[in-house]
Amino acid sequence: MEKNSIKINAFSFPNTSLAFVPGVGIKALTNHGTANISTDWEFKSPIFQDTGGADLFLSGVYFTGIIILTRNDFGHPILKLQDCYAQVSHAHVSFSGELSVLYNSFAEPMEKPILKNLNEMLCPIIANEVEALNANLSTLEVLTKIDNYTLLDYSLISSPEITENYLDLNLKKYHMSLPLGGVFYPLENLVDPYFSPVPFVLPERSNSMLYIGIAEYFFKSASFAYFTAGAFNVTLSTKEISNHFVQNSQGLGNVLSRIAEIYILSQPFMVRIMATEPPVINLQPGNFTLDIPASIMMLTQTKNSTVETIVSMDFVASTSVGLVILGQRLVCSLSLNRASLSQDKEVLNCTRPFPESPSSEYTSLPCILPMNS
Repeated sequence: MEKNSIKINAFSFPNTSLAFVPGVGIKALTNHGTANISTDWEFKSPIFQDTGGADLFLSGVYFTGIIILTRNDFGHPILKLQDCYAQVSHAHVSFSGELSVLYNSFAEPMEKPILKNLNEMLCPIIANEVEALNANLSTLEVLTKIDNYTLLDYSLISSPEITENYLDLNLKKYHMSLPLGGVFYPLENLVDPYFSPVPFVLPERSNSMLYIGIAEYFFKSASFAYFTAGAFNVTLSTKEISNHFVQNSQGLGNVLSRIAEIYILSQPFMVRIMATEPPVINLQPGNFTLDIPASIMMLTQTKNSTVETIVSMDFVASTSVGLVILGQRLVCSLSLNRASLSQDKEVLNCTRPFPESPSSEYTSLPCILPMNS
């Protein structure tokens, strides 16, 4: 007898639950499950041959087991099945084909041995499926290239911590209760930043299913990685300056316009903006601040191709970003707290502290970002 295919047509697990087992894993429980399985078969012998199909309906499916979460040496998650118990209470077999009436007369006596063999095989089958899942998990890229400057490492640094109320994945340097993690590296240098992550915990709340917190270290490592990779260094050409700065005739734009008038028409002119240190991000309840230290150089290229510096200035800006979730929208307000521009350690007459109130039209920029796709 040859079976051509086995197909699960439908299954249902109406009563399923998951519960944390502190210090152990996640307990899974399902009962009153059903499944409908079909197969095609073909029988050949020198004196007889027949083809047909068979349907197997299973009911009263019960399963319980503990899923243990660990990690391998490369930071990949690993699943293990413990205390597995599975049982099917009822099985009903029906045949189709030319001699289905004959076959169905033997169906009921076949159901008991089918149940016995199936109940003995269920836990080994489930364990094999867990191992197959582990094989797929081991191929996950925990070190991912973000762009031409950085990599993101979100490998597990330890086995997940499980308490009565939450699961902590302990991803690398970012928190999921799930606290999330991750650390950025420059593309060409996989050395940890010179600063260390500061531990943090999520508030003790239990009225929502999922809480996510992102450590300040996550953003600081990204800032450090992009700074080290040179992503914050920008050079504006003559054409770009002409299209942007020269058209601005107020404030600093007026200074740039006058310099451009002198140099652009006679020789190439460039503005080079470079971060002198990694931008500093500080997370606070409801908002965060961003401090940007930078250097601005105005350059010109003479006829003999020598690049000369016209003026060099240090620039420091501090901004605040407030975030509020309203329905399916993320509403943010951007405020410039203070800015300073200095040359040769002497502060120029453009240093100005800004009021903290975000209502000023000169210091606050509101924006609304939709959160749905």
